[in-house]
Amino acid sequence: MKNTVFMLLLMLTLITSSLAQTRAAADILDEVNKIRAIDNHSHPLRVSKPGETDDEGDAIACGALEFVAPPPMRLRIDNPIYVGAWRELFGYVFEDMSEPHVRELLSKKYAVMAEKGEGYPAWVLDKLNIDVMLASRTAMGPGLVAPRFRWVSYGDPFLLPFSTKLARERNSDLKFFYSQEEKLFVRYLSDLQIRRLPADLDLYLKNVVTRTLETQKSKGSVAVKFVSAYYRTLDFAQASEKNVRAIYRKYKLGGEPTPGEYKEFQDFVFRYIVQESGRLGLAVHIHTGGGCGHYFNLKTANPILLEPFINEPKTRKTSIVLVHGGYPYTDETAFLLEKPNVHADFSAQTFLLSPQALSRVLRSWLEYEPEKVLFGTDASPATPEIGWEESAWLTSKVAREALAIALTEMVESGEITRARASELAKMVMRDNAAALYNIGK
Repeated sequence: MKNTVFMLLLMLTLITSSLAQTRAAADILDEVNKIRAIDNHSHPLRVSKPGETDDEGDAIACGALEFVAPPPMRLRIDNPIYVGAWRELFGYVFEDMSEPHVRELLSKKYAVMAEKGEGYPAWVLDKLNIDVMLASRTAMGPGLVAPRFRWVSYGDPFLLPFSTKLARERNSDLKFFYSQEEKLFVRYLSDLQIRRLPADLDLYLKNVVTRTLETQKSKGSVAVKFVSAYYRTLDFAQASEKNVRAIYRKYKLGGEPTPGEYKEFQDFVFRYIVQESGRLGLAVHIHTGGGCGHYFNLKTANPILLEPFINEPKTRKTSIVLVHGGYPYTDETAFLLEKPNVHADFSAQTFLLSPQALSRVLRSWLEYEPEKVLFGTDASPATPEIGWEESAWLTSKVAREALAIALTEMVESGEITRARASELAKMVMRDNAAALYNIGK
């Protein structure tokens, strides 16, 4: 009998302990929810005229792929959690997602858009208690203006100035990605009023790469993003300048480099862009970890592949942000945060993981380098009903709850004081990004 009672008490203790580890203390969650956040990574849409399509929200919008697998469960449009988003954003009064009720929702949503006009995107941020949102877009537009929205431009087109016709044939994903990057590169050249590639590598770097980066900064860019993991490995090895000059001379008028030649060219130019970004005060965002598409190579997107490059002295003057925190390689990311110029956001994890699962990632990062952790939503549009607004609502909600759970656990285990929990909450949700991008606190 005594043994039975003991076992029941032990089981009750374990269950209670398990529950405590998956819930946030009410006061901590309330405090986290009140922080005016800075979102490190998102894809908001500009305010468009009726009938217009905003195709500048992402350099490689995955929804346009030839074959798209069903999205993660939490992102599917029948996820009932979006009822909460509709309720808080647009006053939705129903509990279901029936077709007539959703039609009524869309009417209310469009009415708000019309009423707010170009103030609509900022109105959304106010609803979500987000002060500043960094927008990864090929260009900004009406409604997406500073100080509430800050631009993150794209650097990949500089790595792909030559033909990719043969490379595209490897799979349908690459066919789409390369076509998108080619369009953006043509746009970059057109903005510079350049009709053909410059005569030599030095002129290409100076008159195409540097001039574009300088122009983008003058238009408000705070960072340059790379989605290289979608078409190549993150192993940016040392490259021979002599070889790269020869590669440029050989293909500047046409033809396609071999995979080895193209990689060496990209390795070299990537270093140049990173160094120029540091000189200009631009951070470098790098997509790390998993990505969309049926042919995405997860192994070559492991952020640990960046370590030799990050360790180079010339790289240390540029702030590098591991976008998405390398998920599922989050343990590798934790160690990389010890590098003096490396930060990581947990965007995308905010829609891939539950608050409980994300809290475990955040706790491990906070135990390493809390000054390097950045809040991010990866808010992106899917359908008229589930737009970037609903996506931002969901991911912000998950992020705040996960952070509150992690901090609660750390306080209850005696790792940090309650006062320190408040400091860490502000750092993750706002202060770390404010310092990184020189955004007023």
